[in-house]
Amino acid sequence: MTFQQFAYHNVIRNSRVYAAFFMASIFSVMVFFIYTMLMFHPNIEDKFLRDIAFGGMLIAEIILIIFTLFFLFYSMSAFLQARSKEFGLLLNLGMEKSQLNRLIFLETMILGAISITVGIFWGFAFSKFFFMVIRELFLLDSLPLYLSWKPFTLTIVVFLSLFIIISISSVVFIRKKEIIQLLKGYWKDDEQVAYEKWKAILGLVLLFTAYSLVVISLFKMTFWITFVIITLAIVGTYLFFTDSMLLIINQIRKRKSFYWRPFHLIVFADGSIKIRENARMFFVVTIVSTIAFLSVGVVTSFTSFTTQYRELNPISIFYSSDWDNPFEKEHIMKLSQELQRENLSYELVKFNVKKQTSSSSHEEVNVIKESEVNSLALSLKIPLVDLTQGEAILVPNTQEDIGSLSPHEEQTVLEESSVPIQIIGEFENYIFPSLAIKHRSLIISDEDFELVTEPLSGFGLKESMTTFYAFHVPEWLRTKEVGADIDRVMVESIGTSEVNPNPFYFVNPGLNYSIIRATFSLLLFTGLLVAAVLLLAAGSFVYFKLYTDLERDKKQYDVLRRMGVTDHELVKIVNRQLIPQFFLPWGLAMVHSTFSFIYLQAVWVDLAAVSIAKEMLFVLIAFTVIQVSYFYLIRWRYIAHIQIS
Repeated sequence: MTFQQFAYHNVIRNSRVYAAFFMASIFSVMVFFIYTMLMFHPNIEDKFLRDIAFGGMLIAEIILIIFTLFFLFYSMSAFLQARSKEFGLLLNLGMEKSQLNRLIFLETMILGAISITVGIFWGFAFSKFFFMVIRELFLLDSLPLYLSWKPFTLTIVVFLSLFIIISISSVVFIRKKEIIQLLKGYWKDDEQVAYEKWKAILGLVLLFTAYSLVVISLFKMTFWITFVIITLAIVGTYLFFTDSMLLIINQIRKRKSFYWRPFHLIVFADGSIKIRENARMFFVVTIVSTIAFLSVGVVTSFTSFTTQYRELNPISIFYSSDWDNPFEKEHIMKLSQELQRENLSYELVKFNVKKQTSSSSHEEVNVIKESEVNSLALSLKIPLVDLTQGEAILVPNTQEDIGSLSPHEEQTVLEESSVPIQIIGEFENYIFPSLAIKHRSLIISDEDFELVTEPLSGFGLKESMTTFYAFHVPEWLRTKEVGADIDRVMVESIGTSEVNPNPFYFVNPGLNYSIIRATFSLLLFTGLLVAAVLLLAAGSFVYFKLYTDLERDKKQYDVLRRMGVTDHELVKIVNRQLIPQFFLPWGLAMVHSTFSFIYLQAVWVDLAAVSIAKEMLFVLIAFTVIQVSYFYLIRWRYIAHIQIS
């Protein structure tokens, strides 16, 4: 048997230990390869779409590379710990340290080569399905599967480099150990479970403070508080596992009526040792799980915005024209022709908006005719306006205005035309884009509208008029190509400013929605895949640690059998020891995520008045189901191994 064959057979013989590592590595390679296939796809010619795809995939791949490097480094150290006695035996039989280092390098590279090959195979196999999803998200005509050397080369180079780095660094865990240390293993039977009380209390205080700041942010949102909350949560989480949990267990031990119950003594005595040994692992799992929850939660919250987008933009295409707009007829004709070319039926409502001065506020107001509003209301299938002469209602300028405006039966006069009106309420729907209506707007009766004949003070009659064109298109999602040239002029001229220098204003929600939908959906898809990698790795951390301590646990359970503990009772003990290891870090991650979602809700309310409660609840429930399923899978395999005599 050659040295290479010996290394290969070692990998096969230890397949049980390497199983989770192998699966997580394959999945990481597969996700990375799929992202790379989209980045280099030749059919994405649109610059904006290519920037979205390339930017989103690049960020996701950087996250994957950094995390995979950390994951591989941690998992390899766990494997070497689990096989420490094997390495000690090989050295005792005469193997040199250089040969052992070479053996570890070869084994790691064999695992890496298999993981890369299988990961690329499955990645290419699922690329077609991935492209079908992306084609629907970006509303592209086609996005076929293609062959190119770039995705394959980039994936192989990146992951081969990662495995080489891990292979070289892994020997550090063996190089500093003597033979007797390797033969004894990495765990200690006489380990003293110690903690510092002030650190234990500090950990609880930091977590409580972080959660309190989240609640405070609901009332007063400040940007700097985000970094304070993150820092407090991270430090508090670390101290919670290293010291606070030991303090809690010590307090439980003092309650003799609870501690001296059947099997509680065994569980808590061994549990305190495991918590101390695994404190750093619990910390890593908690942080990784929290990041996974949040990555899905954040991108899922985007879907709340897209679902409410239509409510924020009820008019399919909107065009407003100032009195000095020379392009008005040309633009309206162009929009009508493009709608007809796309075979889209539409209804056009024209508004002649007059400007006056309100005597109560001494500010400029827009005056809109009741019958014109009702024509649009019929198309949009919203309640009609019913006013008598002398009455008026306010038009909400933003979604937040609905239900918040308080006219209080306000009596005012349109000063220039001396038309008295009484504001009796507000319109129940948001109909016009906020940037199109720069001032307070009133809907008045047709009779009063005809009495408004004088121009706004300081302006001519034409200057006191603005014209709105509202296109209602039932198939509004198909309007994404309508008015693209006009929209391009708007974007280029406005830039980052909120001031519109053009004599017109144009907005096509169908066009904007296609961009928003593509961006958010791609982020959601990317976030789901990255979160899946993070969750698989987080569960693998627990898996690695269980199998690192498997030989010791088997000896402990064997002693319990000899003392008369039945298999049924043994399963109860295993459950009570495994549940904290699985659900303690996961539970704290859920608490972190819950408060993070509360904070995220406050941010969304400030930005767009959007509720994400349903999406967040769905994310938490989904991850709960996944974690419970993973627990039962690992529990089944763990019990099967410890019952082998």
